[in-house]
Amino acid sequence: MDLEGKVALITGGAQGIGKVTALLLASKGADVAVSDINMEGVLGTAKEIEGSGRRGLALEGDVSNSADAERIVAETVEQLSGIDILVNNAGITRDGLLLRMAEEDWDAVLNVNLKGTFNCTKAAVKHMVKRRSGKIVNIASVVGEMGNAGQANYAASKAGIIGLTKSIAREYAQRGINVNAVAPGYIETPMTEALAEKVKDVLRGQIPMARLGTPMDVGNAIYFLVSDASSYITGQVLNVNGGIYM
Repeated sequence: MDLEGKVALITGGAQGIGKVTALLLASKGADVAVSDINMEGVLGTAKEIEGSGRRGLALEGDVSNSADAERIVAETVEQLSGIDILVNNAGITRDGLLLRMAEEDWDAVLNVNLKGTFNCTKAAVKHMVKRRSGKIVNIASVVGEMGNAGQANYAASKAGIIGLTKSIAREYAQRGINVNAVAPGYIETPMTEALAEKVKDVLRGQIPMARLGTPMDVGNAIYFLVSDASSYITGQVLNVNGGIYM
């Protein structure tokens, strides 16, 4: 499961799951580009990557903008000499009950989460096809499989990512490109840190393993799917959720 000589691009790499995954893949030998709208954050991630002895590249961009997505991939290829791994991790939430959800909140979440995954995947696949190899991991969510009150936009975007993952996996399996999704449950990230402790207690009570997941729990799953150990796995959704959805 050595990633020596591989080049990875991780979107949403300024913090949380994206940052932890970037550092994990670097520790396994990959050179890693990280993108985000938070340039200060990705500069910090890239600096830590370089501190581990690998090449790190910080890129600012909005994945919902197709031109930005094309540029992010192109700069990765140009400065790191290729792209072997893409992790579509960038995502946002704009929670609210359906009748109170503004159209702009629906559009914002679908644009970043689903369209952003489409934009970056389309840009990266063009390069992977030429080399007849590549690993793509899209970050879905448990709510994309089971739904969640107050998250119609987020759940729809993540369910869409699952459908997108399976379709692209079928299109490019014979070109040597593996496309899979990881569906995290409730993970300790800046998003969940904002929740009241009582809400976290309720969540823990719903999880058979009785704890929230960690970004490293998700990072380890991503690492498996981008390694050679998963060479015969494509079009799958790997649930990392402590058993809350089976």
